[in-house]
Amino acid sequence: AHRISPEILQPAGDAPLVIAKGGFSGVFPDSSYYAFSFALLASAPDTSLWCDVQLTKDGVGICLRDINMSNCTNAAQVYPVKNKKEAKYVIDGVPKTGYFSLDFTLSEIQTTLSLTQGIYSRTERFDTMYSILSVTDFQSNVKPPSVWLNVQRDIFYKQHGLNMRSYIVSILKSVPVKYISSPELGFLKSISKRAGRRTKLVFRFPDNFLSDPSTNQTYSSLSKNLTFIKTIASGIMVPKIYIWPVTNDNYLQPPTSFVQDAHSAGLEIYASDFANDRIIPYNYSYDPLQEYLSFISDGGFSVDGVLTDYPITASEAIGCFADLNASKADHGKPLIISHNGASGDYPDCTDLAYQNAIKDGADVIDCALQVTKDGVLICMSSINLLDTTNVQMTPFSSRTSVVPEIRDTPGIFTFNLTWNDISDSSLKPKISSPLSTYYLVRNPRYTNTGKFVKFSDFLEYGKDQDLSGIMITIENAAFMAKSLGFDVLESLTTALNDAGYNNQTTKEVMIQSTDSAVLVKLKQQKAKYKLVYTLQPGIGDASASSLADVKEFAEAVVVDRSSFFAQSVHFIINQTSLLTDLQSAGLTVYAQVFRNEFVSQPWDFFGDETVEINNYAQSLNVDGLITDFPKTVRRYKRNSCTGLG
Repeated sequence: AHRISPEILQPAGDAPLVIAKGGFSGVFPDSSYYAFSFALLASAPDTSLWCDVQLTKDGVGICLRDINMSNCTNAAQVYPVKNKKEAKYVIDGVPKTGYFSLDFTLSEIQTTLSLTQGIYSRTERFDTMYSILSVTDFQSNVKPPSVWLNVQRDIFYKQHGLNMRSYIVSILKSVPVKYISSPELGFLKSISKRAGRRTKLVFRFPDNFLSDPSTNQTYSSLSKNLTFIKTIASGIMVPKIYIWPVTNDNYLQPPTSFVQDAHSAGLEIYASDFANDRIIPYNYSYDPLQEYLSFISDGGFSVDGVLTDYPITASEAIGCFADLNASKADHGKPLIISHNGASGDYPDCTDLAYQNAIKDGADVIDCALQVTKDGVLICMSSINLLDTTNVQMTPFSSRTSVVPEIRDTPGIFTFNLTWNDISDSSLKPKISSPLSTYYLVRNPRYTNTGKFVKFSDFLEYGKDQDLSGIMITIENAAFMAKSLGFDVLESLTTALNDAGYNNQTTKEVMIQSTDSAVLVKLKQQKAKYKLVYTLQPGIGDASASSLADVKEFAEAVVVDRSSFFAQSVHFIINQTSLLTDLQSAGLTVYAQVFRNEFVSQPWDFFGDETVEINNYAQSLNVDGLITDFPKTVRRYKRNSCTGLG
């Protein structure tokens, strides 16, 4: 696995605590030996390992994410349906059928069952590889620096003849437990005298407003009586929405006073429900690290710890991103190159996308060059307006045609409309959603916002801002010349000259294309541009002779980021030789396209775009990153751990 180097994870002082829920349960089965061990390897040194304690038939505590083993073990496969081991219990007021820990002895559980990933969208690769650990096995085998035991259902076990209190008290001498949490205040009170000073008791608010069965008070009323909780517990744990509520359309509301209220009552407060592969509020642009920062880097607002399935991300947030270095405008490696502007948050190539790419810290902004019917150069990520606009909902929807040189299916192309048509109020941009097959959409409130941009206006954006340069992508040049009678290279050169780019040296002009003929022609014209050749995806290596050919017309290449690694079932197997080949040939290497959405990366990067960026910047040492989210890469370059500020 590719992970952040250890120094990036070292927190300072009284940093918020990272609590690894079932270990590194975002990848490995919750509460497995490797989930626990990997959490210690890939997280802050003082990370606390969370064990959900369930009781067996013979009263032994085990670490298991759910009392119903159907959800986290292979019990259903080991014991066929309608087997006498299947049972029905009422859990939290709801009848549940399955295989429950209290119907099995510890010996049965450890000899016949193994753990599986409890969340079905996660990898199954490690299923049935690990046995279930008793709490004492967990302590002796893993040797965690900090143990957090969560006791969810003391009263339920009591109703079925098992005593959770007696078990917890019996192990306190042999297992150094730093934290015990429970949503049952009565349970915490019952062990408070036996827990001693070295163990903190934490009252856990669930993510629904039921009643605490041990006090018959609703959690809602208990949340308003924190001073009473303080008489029993030293801290509380709340779902993160208690602190940052969310609207029905998944945007943040103003924060509540819950953190301040807890601290005023003398309570520590921990936030739960963090995971990199959940749909988080759109304000965070699918960036889980940004979400942590809203909980831990606001002075008195900071929580005292976070409960997470991905402790590496919480660790890097706390250790390296809570105090960012001042932003430096040296435009050093890796260059941050926008992909259709800040297209992760705004419609491609619009004024909003470019303005925010600059604001978010891009070194280079980009324009995919297209032409209108009346010969106006514009920036548009696709020549087909069906891809990037709402054109099918406008009076222009009848202007479909099939252009075999571009695509076999009908389209409405930029050259079918004049600039006035494109500027028409009925035609609106449409935000890209490259991962919509996973039902992940981008910033819905801005789906159709922003204005289309003429190339001349794009050039003005680039001139007046703190950028190292601009990148212009040219495709379909031969088609434009032959079918439209339009010389895109001549028009490009004229526009750059008119905007003053040919008489300055502070802004680098890069021309990118998959068409070598375009770059050859510019080379022959002795243009002062940096010529960038786009390699086809899936190339794993390159011969010396082919690279020598590329060097004849380009000094840089754009490579699909997946070409650097061979993958199997979304895991990296090995690095290809492509990067070494390109760097040995003296070519500048830009990797594309970096995206925040957790499904866009191999499992090795843990659904955390910052981990992926770190790998390309530090291990691969590429020259630039082309990204839909410039702000994510800019923040990475400002982190306080790797000296890339």
